[in-house]
Amino acid sequence: MRDLIPNHRPALVLAPMQDVTDLPFMRVLARRSLPDWFVTEYFRVHPHSRLNAYILRSVSENATGRPIFAQMIGCDIQELNRTARELSQFPVAGVDLNLGCPAPVVYRKNAGGGLLRFPDQIDAILGALRDAIPGRFTVKTRLGFHSPDEFPHLLEIFRKHAIDGLTIHGRTVADRYQTPVRPSLLKMAVETLSCPVIANGNVVDPTTALSYHQQTAAAGLMIGRGAIRNPWLFSQITAAFEKTPPFEPSYRDLWTYIHELSEELAREAPSFEPLGHIQRMKKTLIYICDGIHPDFEHAIRRMKTPEEFELILQAHLDHATPMPALPSAQSQMFCGFTDLL
Repeated sequence: MRDLIPNHRPALVLAPMQDVTDLPFMRVLARRSLPDWFVTEYFRVHPHSRLNAYILRSVSENATGRPIFAQMIGCDIQELNRTARELSQFPVAGVDLNLGCPAPVVYRKNAGGGLLRFPDQIDAILGALRDAIPGRFTVKTRLGFHSPDEFPHLLEIFRKHAIDGLTIHGRTVADRYQTPVRPSLLKMAVETLSCPVIANGNVVDPTTALSYHQQTAAAGLMIGRGAIRNPWLFSQITAAFEKTPPFEPSYRDLWTYIHELSEELAREAPSFEPLGHIQRMKKTLIYICDGIHPDFEHAIRRMKTPEEFELILQAHLDHATPMPALPSAQSQMFCGFTDLL
């Protein structure tokens, strides 16, 4: 995995966000800035699961030239092994195991972040998957389920197995997204593990990227919500590390981005259904609204038709004012970096 990391800066990675960072989003993002690699939305794994054909297209139709890791989520060792072997038959850069999803619908099934309550089971899963996966095998985790005090023991389990990379969201599952991240624990992981560590959590602009990297010395930064809100973010962060002028998008640039995404998603639909399309757009727009005028978010949440959608975009985004660099002040309450131990 170290061969994927640039020499002059940390790797920049698109975080997987279910039902948002799909193939159409990757296409639109790639026209503005590219991560060093992608990670797919997770493939659900259970005794009756089959590879999701739509998510699989993010691998088979990846025209960006950048590597893409396929992520799995589940807790059944036999089925995870089976799915890992199936995914390895496709042109993936590696297979990733999700140990970090904080959604209750996921963790209540002892998948994603729910597995962090059962370290012995994680130990067994990692050992089995390492044997089953012929190529790169990586893991995405949080610091623990209830408390960051759980992290040192988890770290020993990760160190025990020859994983090729570990992405760490700097919060616990219980924290969800409501606390600052804890860079000191990520730095501990960097100093403990022989594999590259990727830092995840609240990178929303070049300043937070530089700060997180400085405090953790991580080999890379994984970015989700920040890149959805600002698809130029990867190039802006690269410019910050290279000390070159970044691209500064305007509201009209944002309008064009949203419009392109809408068109890409509409083309992917088997048949265009206006209400369904608007509901899908809302999944992405809720991240983009942050930092724009409150009236914009109010209108977006209540829109029901493509005609309303177009009128809202024109009314709020059809001007050359520079796009706000940061999300709203309320969101920024939790974007600082602190050590709560």
